[in-house]
Amino acid sequence: MRRSLLCVLELFWLSTLCYGDAEDHDKATLTADSTTIPAGGSVTLTCVVKESADLKYEWFRQTSSEEKSIKTDESGRVISVSEGGNYTCRGWRRDINSSQTESDQVIIQQTVQLTVHDKATLTADSTTIPAGGSVTLTCVVKESADLEYEWFRQTSSEEKSIKTDESGRAISVSEGGTYICRGWRRDTNSSQTESDPVVIQQTVQLTVHDKATLTADSTTIPAGGSVTLTCDVKESADLKYEWFRQTSSEEKSIKTDESGRVISVSEGGNYTCRAEGKNIIITESDSVTVQETVHNRITVKLQHSWPQIFTGETITLRCEIQRGEGKVWKYEWTAPNTNSPPTSSEYRISRVSVSHSGDYSCRGSSDYLLTGWSDAFRLNVS
Repeated sequence: MRRSLLCVLELFWLSTLCYGDAEDHDKATLTADSTTIPAGGSVTLTCVVKESADLKYEWFRQTSSEEKSIKTDESGRVISVSEGGNYTCRGWRRDINSSQTESDQVIIQQTVQLTVHDKATLTADSTTIPAGGSVTLTCVVKESADLEYEWFRQTSSEEKSIKTDESGRAISVSEGGTYICRGWRRDTNSSQTESDPVVIQQTVQLTVHDKATLTADSTTIPAGGSVTLTCDVKESADLKYEWFRQTSSEEKSIKTDESGRVISVSEGGNYTCRAEGKNIIITESDSVTVQETVHNRITVKLQHSWPQIFTGETITLRCEIQRGEGKVWKYEWTAPNTNSPPTSSEYRISRVSVSHSGDYSCRGSSDYLLTGWSDAFRLNVS
């Protein structure tokens, strides 16, 4: 398949030629039937002067590569030209040394025919770059003799492809991206259509370090307050931190919006953290359970409101949490003369003795919620 692209080359140069010892008349006028030369064609230029009898004509042409106008081989009043440039003309009579002033310039543009072939084909020995390695890309074209090659690469951070420094038919690349290529011949303006893109993925080698360590200034959040959590790692330079929290209503940890090494939290849950940097991952820390103090009122009551308790009797103390319905509570007691208080809402003492006299308090926890301690209940045994 062959197609033609028309590229117009513009040439902007001015030229003035001065001639002495001649009688100057009004300047010549240069006209062109067209200022654009079609591909492979020509245009007609005419030098018009007032006194045209027995005149000879001179033509001059200047291009961007020339500092001044160059006299051409043309000598007629009407000429045909097939090259672009800045043209001027003048007429003169040798016998009387009479010269027509040089005409204003006329810019003639030349249409260049650019031959475009079927598009190039880009092949890769692998589309995945191994960690620390490279892959080879090859630009395959039908007419490969005397071709120059151009390579382009685009990444997710770039809106369009960027030309690389590579120029060979086969290149080695160590960076991921979307690659395309083309081949062309400078001398004949022959261009190979750009290849389809090939996506190359880069394998990144990650260094995994010892896991992070999560510490808390307190594992109990005071009512309406917060606690501070710190993620400690051995290599802390240029790291980003991620925090995760899990509660009893969630099957797995949920990533939070926090990103600093030190954070403040006001909600209970199981917290973990980890850090990562360029090609570095810090393994996730062990979890730290943080409980949130709630405002539920809690009291200790004697099951039977006996005015006096005697030794040998059986009594039951009850821990009551107001507005605690719908939750499964675990209880904690402080009591005299015991090393293993119960974890239920009732504290039952069989065969009570004088040694059981003293203050009794309780509190409750449910999931990651924690009540405050109740007021002390004074038990007196006679």
